[in-house]
Amino acid sequence: MPHHGHDTDREEYSVDYRLSDADRNVHSAWDNSLEPALSVEDGDVVRFECRDAVDRQIDVETTAEDVTDVSFDPVHPLTGPVYVEGAEPGDVLEVELLDLQHKGWGYNLYFPGDMELGLLPEDFEDPGIHIWDLEGDIGKFVNGIEVPLDPFPGVIGNAPAEAGEHDTLPPRSVGGNMDVKHMTAGSTVYLPIEAEGALFSTGDCHAAQGDGEVCVTGVEAPMFVTARFTVRSDLDIEQPELATSGPFTPTGVDEPMYATTGIDSDLMEATKKATRHMITHLSEHRGLTRGEAYLLCSAAMDLKVSEVVDAPNWTVTAYIPESIFPGESAADD
Repeated sequence: MPHHGHDTDREEYSVDYRLSDADRNVHSAWDNSLEPALSVEDGDVVRFECRDAVDRQIDVETTAEDVTDVSFDPVHPLTGPVYVEGAEPGDVLEVELLDLQHKGWGYNLYFPGDMELGLLPEDFEDPGIHIWDLEGDIGKFVNGIEVPLDPFPGVIGNAPAEAGEHDTLPPRSVGGNMDVKHMTAGSTVYLPIEAEGALFSTGDCHAAQGDGEVCVTGVEAPMFVTARFTVRSDLDIEQPELATSGPFTPTGVDEPMYATTGIDSDLMEATKKATRHMITHLSEHRGLTRGEAYLLCSAAMDLKVSEVVDAPNWTVTAYIPESIFPGESAADD
Protein backbone atom coordinates (compact mmCIF):
# COMPACT_ATOMS: atom_id res chain seq x y z
CA MET A 1 0.00 0.00 0.00
CA PRO A 2 1.42 3.44 -0.84
CA HIS A 3 2.20 5.49 2.21
CA HIS A 4 2.87 9.15 1.66
CA GLY A 5 3.38 10.53 5.15
CA HIS A 6 5.46 13.56 5.97
CA ASP A 7 9.01 13.76 4.69
CA THR A 8 11.32 11.32 6.42
CA ASP A 9 14.51 12.96 5.12
CA ARG A 10 15.19 15.03 8.19
CA GLU A 11 18.21 16.85 9.48
CA GLU A 12 21.22 14.94 10.72
CA TYR A 13 21.55 14.71 14.49
CA SER A 14 23.54 12.83 17.07
CA VAL A 15 22.12 11.35 20.25
CA ASP A 16 23.66 12.92 23.36
CA TYR A 17 22.01 10.64 25.93
CA ARG A 18 20.16 7.33 26.00
CA LEU A 19 17.61 6.56 28.70
CA SER A 20 16.63 2.90 28.98
CA ASP A 21 13.35 1.51 30.30
CA ALA A 22 15.09 0.05 33.37
CA ASP A 23 13.09 0.38 36.58
CA ARG A 24 15.33 3.21 37.82
CA ASN A 25 14.19 5.36 34.87
CA VAL A 26 10.46 4.57 34.98
CA HIS A 27 7.64 6.09 37.01
CA SER A 28 3.83 5.91 36.83
CA ALA A 29 2.67 9.23 38.29
CA TRP A 30 3.38 12.90 37.67
CA ASP A 31 5.30 14.22 40.67
CA ASN A 32 7.62 17.22 40.73
CA SER A 33 9.53 15.80 43.71
CA LEU A 34 10.88 12.83 41.73
CA GLU A 35 14.63 12.71 41.32
CA PRO A 36 15.55 13.26 37.68
CA ALA A 37 16.65 10.17 35.80
CA LEU A 38 18.81 12.45 33.65
CA SER A 39 19.91 16.07 33.47
CA VAL A 40 20.57 17.62 30.06
CA GLU A 41 21.64 20.92 28.55
CA ASP A 42 19.51 23.10 26.34
CA GLY A 43 19.71 21.67 22.80
CA ASP A 44 20.60 18.11 23.80
CA VAL A 45 19.10 15.06 22.07
CA VAL A 46 17.80 12.15 24.17
CA ARG A 47 16.75 8.70 23.02
CA PHE A 48 14.08 7.26 25.34
CA GLU A 49 13.22 3.58 25.55
CA CYS A 50 9.52 3.31 26.44
CA ARG A 51 7.51 0.36 27.74
CA ASP A 52 3.97 -0.34 26.56
CA ALA A 53 0.97 1.29 28.26
CA VAL A 54 0.22 -1.52 30.71
CA ASP A 55 3.85 -2.18 31.63
CA ARG A 56 4.55 -5.55 30.02
CA GLN A 57 1.39 -7.28 31.28
CA ILE A 58 0.61 -8.13 27.64
CA ASP A 59 2.78 -10.06 25.22
CA VAL A 60 2.36 -11.69 21.81
CA GLU A 61 0.57 -14.69 23.39
CA THR A 62 -2.07 -12.72 25.31
CA THR A 63 -5.67 -13.74 24.58
CA ALA A 64 -9.01 -12.02 25.18
CA GLU A 65 -9.53 -14.21 28.24
CA ASP A 66 -6.26 -12.87 29.69
CA VAL A 67 -7.35 -9.24 29.31
CA THR A 68 -9.64 -9.58 32.34
CA ASP A 69 -6.53 -9.97 34.51
CA VAL A 70 -4.75 -6.89 33.13
CA SER A 71 -4.51 -4.14 35.72
CA PHE A 72 -5.15 -0.58 34.57
CA ASP A 73 -3.98 0.85 37.89
CA PRO A 74 -1.39 2.19 37.74
CA VAL A 75 -1.14 2.77 34.02
CA HIS A 76 1.50 4.43 31.83
CA PRO A 77 5.04 3.53 32.82
CA LEU A 78 6.80 6.74 31.80
CA THR A 79 10.50 7.09 31.02
CA GLY A 80 12.04 10.05 32.84
CA PRO A 81 11.91 12.57 34.31
CA VAL A 82 14.51 14.58 32.43
CA TYR A 83 15.74 17.80 34.02
CA VAL A 84 16.53 20.44 31.39
CA GLU A 85 19.10 22.99 32.58
CA GLY A 86 17.82 26.56 32.48
CA ALA A 87 14.14 25.62 32.30
CA GLU A 88 12.08 27.73 34.69
CA PRO A 89 8.37 28.01 35.48
CA GLY A 90 6.74 30.26 32.91
CA ASP A 91 9.07 29.10 30.13
CA VAL A 92 8.07 26.71 27.36
CA LEU A 93 9.84 23.45 26.55
CA GLU A 94 10.22 22.93 22.81
CA VAL A 95 10.37 19.21 22.05
CA GLU A 96 11.42 18.23 18.54
CA LEU A 97 10.37 14.66 17.86
CA LEU A 98 13.20 13.38 15.67
CA ASP A 99 12.48 9.67 15.41
CA LEU A 100 10.17 6.93 16.72
CA GLN A 101 10.97 3.23 16.29
CA HIS A 102 8.65 0.36 17.17
CA LYS A 103 9.91 -3.10 18.14
CA GLY A 104 7.92 -5.18 15.66
CA TRP A 105 4.71 -5.86 17.56
CA GLY A 106 1.86 -4.12 19.30
CA TYR A 107 -1.70 -4.66 20.48
CA ASN A 108 -4.99 -2.96 20.91
CA LEU A 109 -7.73 -4.12 23.21
CA TYR A 110 -10.92 -3.22 24.97
CA PHE A 111 -11.63 -4.10 28.58
CA PRO A 112 -14.70 -5.80 30.11
CA GLY A 113 -17.67 -3.45 30.08
CA ASP A 114 -17.94 -3.30 33.86
CA MET A 115 -14.56 -1.50 33.98
CA GLU A 116 -16.25 1.43 32.19
CA LEU A 117 -13.24 2.23 30.02
CA GLY A 118 -13.39 3.42 26.43
CA LEU A 119 -16.22 5.12 24.57
CA LEU A 120 -18.69 2.20 24.45
CA PRO A 121 -18.21 -0.03 27.50
CA GLU A 122 -21.96 -0.60 27.67
CA ASP A 123 -21.85 -2.24 24.22
CA PHE A 124 -19.11 -4.78 24.97
CA GLU A 125 -19.57 -6.93 28.05
CA ASP A 126 -16.55 -9.15 27.34
CA PRO A 127 -13.00 -8.01 26.51
CA GLY A 128 -11.28 -8.25 23.15
CA ILE A 129 -7.73 -7.95 21.83
CA HIS A 130 -5.73 -8.04 18.62
CA ILE A 131 -1.96 -8.62 18.54
CA TRP A 132 -0.51 -6.65 15.64
CA ASP A 133 2.51 -7.64 13.58
CA LEU A 134 4.28 -4.40 12.76
CA GLU A 135 6.35 -4.68 9.60
CA GLY A 136 8.12 -1.45 8.67
CA ASP A 137 5.36 1.12 8.32
CA ILE A 138 2.45 -1.32 8.09
CA GLY A 139 0.40 -3.00 10.84
CA LYS A 140 -1.45 -6.25 10.13
CA PHE A 141 -5.08 -6.65 11.21
CA VAL A 142 -7.57 -9.43 10.38
CA ASN A 143 -9.03 -10.28 6.93
CA GLY A 144 -6.01 -8.85 5.13
CA ILE A 145 -6.60 -5.34 6.48
CA GLU A 146 -3.37 -3.31 6.67
CA VAL A 147 -3.10 -0.06 8.62
CA PRO A 148 -0.28 2.41 7.88
CA LEU A 149 1.88 3.20 10.90
CA ASP A 150 2.72 6.70 12.04
CA PRO A 151 4.13 6.25 15.55
CA PHE A 152 3.77 8.88 18.26
CA PRO A 153 4.02 9.10 22.06
CA GLY A 154 0.58 9.06 23.65
CA VAL A 155 2.02 10.63 26.81
CA ILE A 156 4.42 13.55 26.47
CA GLY A 157 4.64 16.20 29.15
CA ASN A 158 6.26 18.03 32.03
CA ALA A 159 5.68 17.74 35.77
CA PRO A 160 2.83 19.90 37.14
CA ALA A 161 3.42 22.62 39.73
CA GLU A 162 1.07 21.11 42.31
CA ALA A 163 2.85 18.97 44.89
CA GLY A 164 2.25 15.25 45.27
CA GLU A 165 1.47 12.38 42.91
CA HIS A 166 -0.95 12.92 40.03
CA ASP A 167 -2.68 10.32 37.86
CA THR A 168 -1.26 9.98 34.35
CA LEU A 169 -4.61 9.10 32.73
CA PRO A 170 -6.06 12.61 32.27
CA PRO A 171 -4.11 15.13 30.16
CA ARG A 172 -3.04 18.37 31.82
CA SER A 173 -2.03 21.91 30.94
CA VAL A 174 1.62 20.75 30.96
CA GLY A 175 0.83 17.87 28.59
CA GLY A 176 0.59 14.24 29.56
CA ASN A 177 -1.82 11.70 28.11
CA MET A 178 -2.97 13.82 25.17
CA ASP A 179 -3.01 11.02 22.56
CA VAL A 180 -2.57 13.49 19.70
CA LYS A 181 -1.83 11.23 16.74
CA HIS A 182 -0.07 13.98 14.79
CA MET A 183 2.82 14.24 17.27
CA THR A 184 4.81 12.14 14.84
CA ALA A 185 8.48 12.23 13.87
CA GLY A 186 9.24 15.63 12.38
CA SER A 187 6.77 17.39 14.67
CA THR A 188 7.57 19.94 17.35
CA VAL A 189 5.59 20.02 20.59
CA TYR A 190 5.50 23.06 22.87
CA LEU A 191 4.87 22.32 26.55
CA PRO A 192 4.30 24.87 29.34
CA ILE A 193 6.82 24.56 32.17
CA GLU A 194 5.55 24.68 35.76
CA ALA A 195 8.46 23.07 37.65
CA GLU A 196 12.14 23.91 37.67
CA GLY A 197 13.96 21.90 35.03
CA ALA A 198 10.63 21.03 33.33
CA LEU A 199 10.95 17.36 34.46
CA PHE A 200 9.91 15.91 31.11
CA SER A 201 8.70 12.31 30.68
CA THR A 202 7.21 10.29 27.84
CA GLY A 203 5.67 6.88 27.13
CA ASP A 204 2.43 5.14 26.11
CA CYS A 205 3.61 5.00 22.51
CA HIS A 206 1.21 4.15 19.69
CA ALA A 207 2.20 2.72 16.33
CA ALA A 208 -1.16 3.87 14.94
CA GLN A 209 -4.37 5.39 16.28
CA GLY A 210 -7.58 6.88 15.03
CA ASP A 211 -8.58 10.31 16.28
CA GLY A 212 -10.71 9.41 19.26
CA GLU A 213 -8.94 6.18 20.39
CA VAL A 214 -12.47 4.93 20.99
CA CYS A 215 -11.82 1.54 22.61
CA VAL A 216 -9.25 3.16 25.01
CA THR A 217 -6.18 1.83 23.18
CA GLY A 218 -4.47 2.66 19.93
CA VAL A 219 -1.94 0.18 18.57
CA GLU A 220 0.04 0.13 21.81
CA ALA A 221 3.70 -0.69 21.30
CA PRO A 222 7.01 -0.57 23.13
CA MET A 223 9.12 1.97 21.32
CA PHE A 224 12.15 4.23 21.13
CA VAL A 225 11.50 8.00 21.08
CA THR A 226 14.27 10.43 20.11
CA ALA A 227 13.76 14.10 20.96
CA ARG A 228 15.68 17.38 21.12
CA PHE A 229 14.96 19.84 23.93
CA THR A 230 15.09 23.63 23.70
CA VAL A 231 14.03 26.06 26.42
CA ARG A 232 11.92 28.90 25.00
CA SER A 233 11.66 31.87 27.35
CA ASP A 234 10.29 33.95 24.47
CA LEU A 235 7.05 31.98 24.25
CA ASP A 236 3.96 32.24 26.43
CA ILE A 237 1.29 29.53 26.07
CA GLU A 238 -1.32 28.23 28.48
CA GLN A 239 -1.57 24.66 27.20
CA PRO A 240 0.35 22.44 24.76
CA GLU A 241 0.67 23.43 21.12
CA LEU A 242 2.37 21.74 18.18
CA ALA A 243 3.67 22.20 14.68
CA THR A 244 3.16 19.13 12.52
CA SER A 245 2.96 17.98 8.93
CA GLY A 246 0.77 15.02 9.86
CA PRO A 247 0.06 12.90 7.93
CA PHE A 248 -3.61 13.82 8.11
CA THR A 249 -4.80 10.75 6.18
CA PRO A 250 -3.31 7.26 6.45
CA THR A 251 -1.57 7.55 3.09
CA GLY A 252 -0.72 11.22 3.47
CA VAL A 253 -2.78 12.21 0.43
CA ASP A 254 -6.47 12.87 -0.11
CA GLU A 255 -8.11 9.47 -0.48
CA PRO A 256 -11.53 7.80 -0.51
CA MET A 257 -13.22 7.50 2.87
CA TYR A 258 -16.44 6.01 4.19
CA ALA A 259 -18.12 8.10 6.86
CA THR A 260 -20.94 7.76 9.36
CA THR A 261 -22.55 10.58 11.29
CA GLY A 262 -23.79 10.95 14.83
CA ILE A 263 -26.34 13.67 15.56
CA ASP A 264 -27.46 14.52 19.08
CA SER A 265 -28.01 17.41 21.47
CA ASP A 266 -25.09 16.05 23.53
CA LEU A 267 -21.68 16.06 21.85
CA MET A 268 -20.54 12.85 23.57
CA GLU A 269 -23.74 11.06 22.59
CA ALA A 270 -23.24 12.20 19.00
CA THR A 271 -19.70 10.76 19.17
CA LYS A 272 -21.06 7.43 20.40
CA LYS A 273 -23.69 7.32 17.66
CA ALA A 274 -21.15 8.01 14.90
CA THR A 275 -18.91 5.24 16.25
CA ARG A 276 -21.75 2.74 16.65
CA HIS A 277 -22.86 3.41 13.09
CA MET A 278 -19.32 2.78 11.83
CA ILE A 279 -19.10 -0.46 13.80
CA THR A 280 -22.36 -1.56 12.17
CA HIS A 281 -21.06 -0.62 8.73
CA LEU A 282 -17.81 -2.56 9.20
CA SER A 283 -19.57 -5.63 10.54
CA GLU A 284 -22.19 -5.67 7.76
CA HIS A 285 -19.96 -4.72 4.81
CA ARG A 286 -16.39 -5.68 5.74
CA GLY A 287 -16.90 -9.07 7.36
CA LEU A 288 -15.76 -8.07 10.84
CA THR A 289 -17.30 -9.02 14.15
CA ARG A 290 -18.51 -6.04 16.15
CA GLY A 291 -15.57 -6.53 18.50
CA GLU A 292 -13.08 -6.52 15.62
CA ALA A 293 -14.77 -3.45 14.19
CA TYR A 294 -14.46 -1.65 17.55
CA LEU A 295 -10.73 -2.43 17.64
CA LEU A 296 -10.24 -1.26 14.07
CA CYS A 297 -12.13 1.97 14.76
CA SER A 298 -9.73 2.72 17.61
CA ALA A 299 -6.74 2.09 15.37
CA ALA A 300 -7.85 3.72 12.11
CA MET A 301 -11.13 5.68 12.37
CA ASP A 302 -10.96 9.46 12.73
CA LEU A 303 -13.67 11.34 14.58
CA LYS A 304 -14.32 14.93 13.58
CA VAL A 305 -16.64 17.51 15.08
CA SER A 306 -18.50 18.67 11.99
CA GLU A 307 -20.63 21.40 13.59
CA VAL A 308 -21.35 22.90 17.01
CA VAL A 309 -23.54 25.84 15.90
CA ASP A 310 -26.79 24.32 14.68
CA ALA A 311 -28.54 24.13 18.05
CA PRO A 312 -30.00 22.13 19.56
CA ASN A 313 -28.15 19.27 17.80
CA TRP A 314 -24.48 18.78 17.08
CA THR A 315 -22.88 16.59 14.39
CA VAL A 316 -19.88 14.28 14.76
CA THR A 317 -18.57 12.38 11.73
CA ALA A 318 -16.50 9.18 11.77
CA TYR A 319 -14.21 8.46 8.80
CA ILE A 320 -12.52 5.18 7.83
CA PRO A 321 -10.08 5.03 4.87
CA GLU A 322 -11.00 2.64 2.08
CA SER A 323 -7.29 2.04 1.34
CA ILE A 324 -6.76 -0.20 4.38
CA PHE A 325 -9.01 -2.93 2.98
CA PRO A 326 -7.80 -5.64 0.56
CA GLY A 327 -8.41 -4.76 -3.08
CA GLU A 328 -8.84 -1.08 -2.31
CA SER A 329 -6.32 1.65 -3.02
CA ALA A 330 -5.92 5.32 -2.36
CA ALA A 331 -6.39 7.99 -4.98
CA ASP A 332 -3.71 8.22 -7.63
CA ASP A 333 -0.31 9.13 -6.16
